[in-house]
Amino acid sequence: MSTRTETDSIGAIEVPADAYWGAQTQRSKENFAIGGQQMPLAVVHALAQVKKAAARVNAELGELPQELADLIVQAADEVIAGKLDDHFPLVVWQTGSGTQSNMNANEVIAGRANEIAGKGRGGKVPVHPNDHVNRAQSSNDSFPTAMYIAVLQAAHQQLLPAIKVLRDGLDVQAKRYVNLVKTGRTHLMDATPVTFGQELSAFVAQLDYARDAIEHSLPAICQIAQGGTAVGTGLNSHPQFAEKVAATLAEQTGLPLISAPNKFAALAGHERLVVLSGALKTLAVVLMKLANDLRLLGSGPRAGFAEVMLPANEPGSSIMPGKVNPTQCEALSMLACQVIGNDTTVSMAASQGHLQLNVFKPVIVHNLLESIRLLADGCVNFQTRCVAGMNANETQMAAHLENGLMLVTALNRHIGYDNAAKIAKKAYEENKTLRQAAIELELVTDEQFSQWVRPQDMLKPE
Repeated sequence: MSTRTETDSIGAIEVPADAYWGAQTQRSKENFAIGGQQMPLAVVHALAQVKKAAARVNAELGELPQELADLIVQAADEVIAGKLDDHFPLVVWQTGSGTQSNMNANEVIAGRANEIAGKGRGGKVPVHPNDHVNRAQSSNDSFPTAMYIAVLQAAHQQLLPAIKVLRDGLDVQAKRYVNLVKTGRTHLMDATPVTFGQELSAFVAQLDYARDAIEHSLPAICQIAQGGTAVGTGLNSHPQFAEKVAATLAEQTGLPLISAPNKFAALAGHERLVVLSGALKTLAVVLMKLANDLRLLGSGPRAGFAEVMLPANEPGSSIMPGKVNPTQCEALSMLACQVIGNDTTVSMAASQGHLQLNVFKPVIVHNLLESIRLLADGCVNFQTRCVAGMNANETQMAAHLENGLMLVTALNRHIGYDNAAKIAKKAYEENKTLRQAAIELELVTDEQFSQWVRPQDMLKPE
């Protein structure tokens, strides 16, 4: 492979001739051969937004020649558009400040800008990766700013719309079955009646709560660290840089970004992301409940509840012919486990801020973006492949309702709890219906039983 020589403060190093990156990227590529999890492209593209905004602001403030700013903006736009994705090879497991990925962005943008200027790919002339692309910046404020932009974009563009897809799909089914009465269950044991629509409406409300929790966590993430430079003081930046770059980033991304009022906190802590991670975990908990409940209700088809017929998407067994499994429920519950685990990682990583800097930034953003992607894909896929095609087994629901012992609860107000309990006990032990047991015990007449024990009247306060 042909190479070219690039240099940094350590010295010279050979870089692939066709690469836009420079010495620091190459050193990171060689020094951190750990795992296969590359820095998310969402972070890379957000870093390019930072570099573009910084160049524009620095030129406006007279800190950078306009011709160099224009070259940086042009190259950054190519990165944002995904045209240079192959030139960002670094992994998540690198320096905890994200310095190598920040320099990867600086070097690629400079390398491409220099090529545009006719000086060949890479190098430092006329655009220098540190002096020009990274001007008025540090990895310590640029990387967290990129983290926040990437997370906000993923939440708004992927996750929130996906939650709505699943929420609305469940709402359609809840309205479809609003009058279908079935046996309720508490402690996995028979309880008083509900409608299938009421049962499904709980998931709609739970998803609404989880969505609200996520939405409420996002405004705080709009406070960005850019302008704090190395430790939060803003050293080597123009006094107006922080406010102007926040406004420019807001204009570029369409996000309501503002400059963080305390840059020291913005560099040293990421509690705002912990709150978001907790909200993502809340959604995961809701999805786990949804998956487990539909898995139980669909169990069978002959030896389980068999009250819900889930779509048969694929054969379920390599040995048992005709078997179909609740695979969508299983996939959704597995990704929920992953998101809950990711939240633990984010919490631990965010707790490791020492003095002026938290140095667990890459693993925080990696886990957050993975959680958002999993939850978004999971919501849409579950709606498409499961919820939209599920149907109630009305015959089975009616049979369970007819045989349910807890219908006896309707008699409490007429004959008292203790007498009602006698009826339920006799019916269970002698395998009789509640009506038979009640009449034999001479606690109610047949006419009274018909009048008082009506499942459709047990669905709301009397």
